[in-house]
Amino acid sequence: MDFESGYIYHIYNQGNNRRKLFFTRENNLFFLKKINQLVLPYADVLAWCLMPNHFHLMIRVNDVSLIIDKSDSTSQSKSVSELHKNRTLNNSIAIMLRSYTRAINKERNSSGSLFRSRTKAECVNCPKGITPSYINIAGITSYVQSNPELQYPQTCFDYIHQNPVKARLVAKATDWEFSSARDYANIRDGKLVNKVVAEEFLDIHD
Repeated sequence: MDFESGYIYHIYNQGNNRRKLFFTRENNLFFLKKINQLVLPYADVLAWCLMPNHFHLMIRVNDVSLIIDKSDSTSQSKSVSELHKNRTLNNSIAIMLRSYTRAINKERNSSGSLFRSRTKAECVNCPKGITPSYINIAGITSYVQSNPELQYPQTCFDYIHQNPVKARLVAKATDWEFSSARDYANIRDGKLVNKVVAEEFLDIHD
C-alpha cells in the first residue's frame, strides 16, 4: 500500500476464502480498539464498517510514518535507536491484522492466517486518478459517478455505510451496530470518526 499525507484512502480486507472474521460482539469491539491504537495516530477516520467477513476503513492520512517511543521500565539497557523506532502506517496496519489474528486463533483454538494476504488501499481523491474497483467488493456492485474526481469520496463514504443493507443484513444503515453510520446519524457518540475533518470533504448530513 502506498500512502501520501493529505489524501483520503479506502482500506479494506476480507477473510481468507471469504471466511468469517468477527464471531462475537466482543471481537468487533476488540478490532475497533486496534484501529484506535494503530491507525488513529497516523490518520483521521472518516468512515468505517465491520462486516462478518470483511472490513472497510475510509481515512484521511496525516502522517505516513511516526517515531514510536518504546521506552518502559524494563528497557533501561536498550540503546536510543532501539527505544525510538520509525513505524509506517503500512507497518501499523499489518501489526493490527496480525495481533487480531493471534487473539482470534487463541480464542478459538485455531491457527493460520485469518485475513487475505494483501490489504487493499485505494486513494479516493489523489490527482493521479481514481481506481473504482471498490464497487465489486464481496460481490456487491455499486456505480461509478460521472465525475469521480469530485464525487468518488462521497460515493465511497455512502457505499461503506450501505454495505450491511446491500448484503441484506439490516433494513437501513443505522440498524447495523458496527459502522459509523450511527455516529453520523447522532444515534451514538462514537469517538473513532472525526466529523470535523469529514465535513471538509463530504456531505455528512441527512
